[in-house]
Amino acid sequence: MEDAAEKQREFSVSGVLEKLGISKSGYYDWKRRDKSKTAKRKERVIEKIKEVHKKSYENYGAPKITRELRKQGEVISERTVGKYMRENGIKAQYIKHRTKTTRDCDYSTTLANILKRDFQPDEPNAAWCTDITYIWTQEEGFVYLTSIMDLYSRKIISWKLSRTMEVKDVLECLEKAKERRNMEKPVVIHSDRGVQFVSKWYQELTAGMKRSYSAKGNPWDNACIESFHSLIKREWLNRKKIIDYQMAYQMVFEYIETFYNTVRIHSHCDYESPNNYERSFKNKKCIN
Repeated sequence: MEDAAEKQREFSVSGVLEKLGISKSGYYDWKRRDKSKTAKRKERVIEKIKEVHKKSYENYGAPKITRELRKQGEVISERTVGKYMRENGIKAQYIKHRTKTTRDCDYSTTLANILKRDFQPDEPNAAWCTDITYIWTQEEGFVYLTSIMDLYSRKIISWKLSRTMEVKDVLECLEKAKERRNMEKPVVIHSDRGVQFVSKWYQELTAGMKRSYSAKGNPWDNACIESFHSLIKREWLNRKKIIDYQMAYQMVFEYIETFYNTVRIHSHCDYESPNNYERSFKNKKCIN
């Protein structure tokens, strides 16, 4: 039976070759010929691209994958990486639009913007930013993620997932941040004008810190933490149907503690992870 099938394939190939005016010996010689060095390298690079993309949980695009390949010794352009990705259907995740969570309070004369969009401090604990975002769960409705970021490294130094948007949840997150960081000088802490961040309890807990607030209705003043909350949704949370608070908590923990802070490279950090970027700062400080 196999011989008959083989003969049928042989007949089909011969017929096609005859119509194309190609000799049978020439065809089989081409088939046995080794691939060129260029073709072999392309195959190897594509496999590396797939590996880096997979390790990033399919979140990295061409710029970050190019950086990772160069760390591995590959001499390659971002344009070539992008081309290979398109040819193989490899792409980063899609970002959904932001939906506003907190309700602003209007204290135009007392809530100053000290940060003034200076998102590039020279050292850790010079400026933090904080915000709240929502996460939808199928069984419990919205749960809320409060995050605090150190702007030097873009590291999430504290986070709190809660079932409500009460002030106490913001305060717990802030207390945790203060416990974890050794602040030698008063740190600027920037937020929007949500009721949680203008409460008397928040002001008491931030005594000795420099409170900074976004202009009313202007999310760009707090762009870095806004960007992080878009990122965690795009790269992680929106890719699964979240059942309840417990599942949401586990997903947030995995993203922040085992990927974002520790592994995920960031263009702001010279393509290092936030943890490594802060470690490099400490090493340079010790040398100097």
